[in-house]
Amino acid sequence: MAGKAKPKKTVALFGGSFNPPGLHHRGIAERLIRHFDEVLVIPCGPRPDKQATNDVDPIYRAVMTDIAFRGLPRVAVELFDLEQATFTRTHQLQDMFAHRGELWHVVGTDLIQGGHKGRSYIQRFWQKGREIWERLNFAVIVRPGYHFNQADLPPHHHVIEFDCDGSSRSIRERLFRHQSITAMVTPEVEQYIDLHGLYRGSIPARVARFTLEQPRLLIIADERNPKAVELAKKFKPFRNAKNPNCVLVLGGDGSMLRAIRKHWRLRLPFLGINAGHIGFLMNDAEEIHREPLFPLDLILHQMPLIYLEMTDPKGQPHQALAFNDAWMERAGSQTAWIEVKVNERVRLPRLVCDGALLSTAAGSTAYARAMGATPLLADTPAWVLVGSNVMRPMNWKSALLTHDSQVELRAHDVAKRPVRAYADGVAQGEVETMRARISRIAAAELAFLPTHDMAEKIAQIQFPAHP
Repeated sequence: MAGKAKPKKTVALFGGSFNPPGLHHRGIAERLIRHFDEVLVIPCGPRPDKQATNDVDPIYRAVMTDIAFRGLPRVAVELFDLEQATFTRTHQLQDMFAHRGELWHVVGTDLIQGGHKGRSYIQRFWQKGREIWERLNFAVIVRPGYHFNQADLPPHHHVIEFDCDGSSRSIRERLFRHQSITAMVTPEVEQYIDLHGLYRGSIPARVARFTLEQPRLLIIADERNPKAVELAKKFKPFRNAKNPNCVLVLGGDGSMLRAIRKHWRLRLPFLGINAGHIGFLMNDAEEIHREPLFPLDLILHQMPLIYLEMTDPKGQPHQALAFNDAWMERAGSQTAWIEVKVNERVRLPRLVCDGALLSTAAGSTAYARAMGATPLLADTPAWVLVGSNVMRPMNWKSALLTHDSQVELRAHDVAKRPVRAYADGVAQGEVETMRARISRIAAAELAFLPTHDMAEKIAQIQFPAHP
């Protein structure tokens, strides 16, 4: 006898602006978990019908959404729309996630009103609205005190009662008026909004003051470094890997780089203590020798990652992120011939070289400097393009790029002159093109003591001491 077919996993797609995410959003996710196997939270990119989505940069919305839904089982946040600055329509989400199981699209009762007459908002204004009304599954959220006509429900529906009211608009309005939002958002979201001065009618701060009072540390120490291992013992009483509020990195810049790549999605401050050499991304160990260790006054610097889209010689695409740098280099005996575009304009038709590297300001003191680029202060709003062993154009070394620049490196004749790519030293295989820009959703907040002097560390390598 044939066995019974395994039931499909049920997946709720919970889309919205989450600008900012409130307790009501988290409450809806908690309620959805009771009815579905998985919940995907999908903050949208720019929307023509919701200009408020542009009130703050997408990096802030990405961080707040991650923070707001943190710790909820079977709830995942998908940030592709924010990264790509797109607004993926409901019918497109259906196609995109169809492989995940039986999909249910989360909507409010305001969107189904008039449905039995074909006059609901979904039917009239959504792309392919009448088609998806008949075909797709809808999880209808009923807010407290809201009465609706049962006849308005779409053909495939699941009604979910919800007893918490709220709106992002009311949160924004209270913030603009400098009123309390404590009862409307999670404490972590409120702290993040306060740190960066969001929704206050002014430009948000990418540098913020922060006091680490009651540390719960995720400690990452370079186990091959005796000094780092010894420092780890000092901070062991504050270890809390299950519910951390700070990532403590003990080692050198390499240790910090690996920690950021692995843990940036935790959206926690990274506090580095140098147990290596210069340690551009780290605090000096000598400055930490104090009792008591906490509270600790810190300055947070928001530092972005590079978003990469690559295609291999067969045309297959893949993506990656890099905090320090990304590069293409020759994979054979022939020099690489690389076309360089900046903002869709060809700037170098043929860069004849061993390779080309793109670096963030934070990474400019590493390989970029070794290849001849001038290092930048880690929070400089710019990034760097530099060539390796450039033969043509003669005397070309590097270029300084604005933060909003988009760069494309395209290798000529990859059959004869193959190139391979790396992101923070991690091999990406052979590629034909690499498109790069500053990520809209990926960043790390590095914590420094007020006495930390970035400029002095740069000066130490630009003006070496006399022998």
